[in-house]
Amino acid sequence: MATKIVVPTLGESVTEATVAKWFKVEGDTVAVDEPILELETDKVTLEVNASAAGTLSEISVEEGDNVEVGGLLGMIGDGGAAPAKKAAATVPETAAAPAKSAPTPAALDEDKDKHSPAVRKLVDENNLDVSQISGTGKDGRLTKGDVLLFMKEVGGVATFAAASDAVPPSAAPSTPSTEDPREERVKMTRLRKRIAERLKDAQNTAAMLTTFNEIDMTNVMAARKKFQNDFEKRYGCRLGFMSFFVKACIVALKELPAVNGEIDGDELIYKNYYDIGVAVGTEQGLVVPVLRYADQKSFADVERGITELGLRARDGKLGMDELMGGTFTITNGGVYGSLMSTPILNPPQSGILGMHKIDRRPVAVGDSIEIRPMMYVALSYDHRIIDGREAVTFLVRVKECIENPERILLAV
Repeated sequence: MATKIVVPTLGESVTEATVAKWFKVEGDTVAVDEPILELETDKVTLEVNASAAGTLSEISVEEGDNVEVGGLLGMIGDGGAAPAKKAAATVPETAAAPAKSAPTPAALDEDKDKHSPAVRKLVDENNLDVSQISGTGKDGRLTKGDVLLFMKEVGGVATFAAASDAVPPSAAPSTPSTEDPREERVKMTRLRKRIAERLKDAQNTAAMLTTFNEIDMTNVMAARKKFQNDFEKRYGCRLGFMSFFVKACIVALKELPAVNGEIDGDELIYKNYYDIGVAVGTEQGLVVPVLRYADQKSFADVERGITELGLRARDGKLGMDELMGGTFTITNGGVYGSLMSTPILNPPQSGILGMHKIDRRPVAVGDSIEIRPMMYVALSYDHRIIDGREAVTFLVRVKECIENPERILLAV
């Protein structure tokens, strides 16, 4: 009995996804709970697992197609391999048999059926001969990258190599391609489109402004060096800078509640809880998982929480609930070497802190000049709810807490 593969529930308010990748091709065997394809929503990427064991007998949608919750993705049949879609032409084994370099159209169809829907689509649309393309996938199967590389090498034009001229020259397209063969067009992923929309909405909606300050990291670095080994032995995680900045921001947010608030129509919402979003860069794009109840967590809990969220983000394992409801965001461009930036708000939040690279440079300390590890920090904020005085004071409080970490423990 065949089993349907359907689009699962994707989360609150999410009704549509894009088929990002098939891990199997028609005819492959699958085990129960084995991942068979990947779906991408405008928030997360998630895998769809097989609900039954058998053979992937039908792929109903191709990579890049949009699907709705409950929609049919494919079918899992019982037992062995699925029957071929098209019967290959048999050739008698005689000395006069045609050379392998000139496959019949039926044989080419059979070869194409071995590959993913995305590969078959490219092959069909560009009238390519799959026997001329070297495959780098499993068992020599073609990947989308293999086909695109082949098209670049031959200038985007190829035809089936048949024993007879099945397609006369007069039938070939006469309009030359206007695309530069040195360029590659790739459709934006649903997540990338959503990121673009949200960032542009933030610029269009908020009265966004950024203020800067710099922090002497000497004392925090000394504290980390002094307690790192004991901290790791006791809690099983490393003591990083993020826990200090999360705690410092909470001290400042409690003093300046507008930075932790948002605008809803003609009302201001002041939030007396502190769910801190931590921006994470992934191959799919930027995501901001949320560390819940950050004000109630210890340094170790903050470090473990951030590490776990980061790993889950990079593996595409975040749930919808882990990306929603943050009150304030921290982003660290310093891990990529950024010295200074103006971060964009994460709507509907009203503030975002940007951390940057620690750079050793000369600074005035009293009446002398010393080389100190310094970091520029930036606060982008919505000027509709946060005044300049509050924004500047917020950064000053963060600076004071990082330069004198004991302030965090005393909340002063």
